[in-house]
Amino acid sequence: MLKNEITLKTMILFSPAKINIGLQVIERRADGYHNLRSVMVPVPLFDMIEIVQAPATSRGIEISLSGTGFDTGEGGNLCARAYERLAAETFLPPVRLHLHKQIPVGAGLGGGSSNASLTLRGLNRLAKPPLTADRLLGISSSLGSDCPFFMHSGMMMLEGRGEILSPVSLNLDHLVLVLLYPGIHVSTAEAFAGIRPAIPAENLSDLILLPVDEWKGRVVNDFENHIFKRYPLLAEIRDALYSRGALYASMSGSGSSIYGFFPSPPHLPDELSEFVVFRGSARMPSHSPGAPGL
Repeated sequence: MLKNEITLKTMILFSPAKINIGLQVIERRADGYHNLRSVMVPVPLFDMIEIVQAPATSRGIEISLSGTGFDTGEGGNLCARAYERLAAETFLPPVRLHLHKQIPVGAGLGGGSSNASLTLRGLNRLAKPPLTADRLLGISSSLGSDCPFFMHSGMMMLEGRGEILSPVSLNLDHLVLVLLYPGIHVSTAEAFAGIRPAIPAENLSDLILLPVDEWKGRVVNDFENHIFKRYPLLAEIRDALYSRGALYASMSGSGSSIYGFFPSPPHLPDELSEFVVFRGSARMPSHSPGAPGL
């Protein structure tokens, strides 16, 4: 990662989005969660988090928000919970946190989870004593199913409810990623309400070893079937990406963002371009700006 701007009292952290390559919903668990399998990939679309150590006369965490999608307060609420969980186990000084949002909320891009995990990792630098990596992972898991992914760097195969992670090596560097968000908010509850868990016919671990242009129809997101029926525009966007030369296109997470991998920069019509939130290399920077490593 690039070194963050860190002084004794200030940190500036860059909190990445993610996309899901395939998402298999395998079974419902006794605890109400679902066992999943998905490849999660960080993408170079970032929120910015500034943490400033506050005067000793202050208390807890004070949060301010700017940017897009902050009206829900999702990212800020999760950052506050990260502070509270960490402060319950070790000493934390009072801080002021500013979250500038660029990642759309409710889009299947993991923005809130990323904010929480990056905040947790950054705050641990101020903790006395700092917690171990294993304990931080435990706290992150309690904040949200996607949070453990953002405690690491790079692509990961996600299993269980999201807490079982193993590194994945996929070469996407030569591809252009186009990421679109049509402004449709799909809640997690809405997404899971229409899902029918099933053992997949093909294991995602094997499918992702195929060339990207062979993923279509085989590397699938199980949420697409019923979410696309509810919101036909999403299916239209995915199909339009294929018609414009995408090697592979899919919905990310439980929606509603749609992405496509292209061999070269595509020309998109205005009706698609208005939804684009990222267009560029699928390669993350070799030292992606985030928080200090665990």
